[in-house]
Amino acid sequence: MAKRDYYEVLGVAKNASADELKKAYRRLAMKHHPDRNPDDKSAEDKFKEANEAYEVLSDEDKRAAYDRYGHAGVDPNMGGGSGAGGAGFGDIFGDVFGDIFGGGGRGGQRSNRGADLGYTLELDLEEAVRGTKVKIRVPTLVECEVCDGTGAKKGTSVKQCGTCNGSGQVRVQQGFFVMSQTCPTCHGRGKVIPDPCRSCHGEGRVRKQKTLEVKIPAGVDTGDRIRLSGEGEAGAAGGPAGDLYVQVSVRDHRIFRRDGADLYCEVPIDFVDAALGGELEVPTLDGRVKLRIPEGTQTGKLFRLRGKGVKPIRSHGPGDMLCRVIIETPVHLNDQQKDLLREFRAAGNGEESRQSPQKESFFSAVKKFFDEMTK
Repeated sequence: MAKRDYYEVLGVAKNASADELKKAYRRLAMKHHPDRNPDDKSAEDKFKEANEAYEVLSDEDKRAAYDRYGHAGVDPNMGGGSGAGGAGFGDIFGDVFGDIFGGGGRGGQRSNRGADLGYTLELDLEEAVRGTKVKIRVPTLVECEVCDGTGAKKGTSVKQCGTCNGSGQVRVQQGFFVMSQTCPTCHGRGKVIPDPCRSCHGEGRVRKQKTLEVKIPAGVDTGDRIRLSGEGEAGAAGGPAGDLYVQVSVRDHRIFRRDGADLYCEVPIDFVDAALGGELEVPTLDGRVKLRIPEGTQTGKLFRLRGKGVKPIRSHGPGDMLCRVIIETPVHLNDQQKDLLREFRAAGNGEESRQSPQKESFFSAVKKFFDEMTK
């Protein structure tokens, strides 16, 4: 059977770049990999075909010969090039997929960077709005002071791994192809410790409670994260430390509720102030301010105090304070108060529809609803 054009196999143009070739090959190899398609001869053939095409087109000399002479230019039996099997499947597979299937390609070693850590920090609303400094204690792995993070006993040194010759990778034959895997002796480090440090047992790190002072910027809110570079776990074998991410959680406040840059609060007032109007003192995070209540104020009315909210981290100015008025019905009335209320109701002189428009509107709608039901 005649071989398909290599560019057609990979699904790329003839002027495709090296990166485009690699991406196309990676996509096809992942799709048709034998491990993902067990007992599928068709997938295995497509996998081999993609490997052969990439092996030729990824080599500048072979690609030039192929572009000029076609398959004959890279067929060793025709005297041109080294053929599709020249470099070996393991070399290509290691270059393109080493980071997925257990290694980092030729000479690649596993990263020794320490793990990132997370810490949830609870703050009061006032602390979050104004900013503060907080000391926290974080359990983590720190560099061993006895061996300076090398993992080797004082006076000894770390040696190159003899199994992988310092590469951190070994080649393993699996069926019809060869692949790179992490060295079982050094676990990808490329080095071994003949005489480990007794303090850290060769790890180069010890567990410890670390105290840190965290500067909290003004305006943070629940869900915000503060990154402390290099304050995560120390890296293995002297590797770089990870980062610490402080997650902010703001506690519920007994008076205020925050929504972005705005603050909300409920202000209870008695029905006399609501009916006649007046002036009240309401709280803000900066102190008390006077709020004028107009005559005839209804429950649920929102009053906006501009600039009395919060200035978020990513904002140029503060938000507003919104006060929601709740009219409180009096309780535990004495006899005199009850008599006065009865007199007040009797003095309405039939003006209930004008003095209580919402009540009149509601019951008019109710009457109309039942009238229509009886028709």
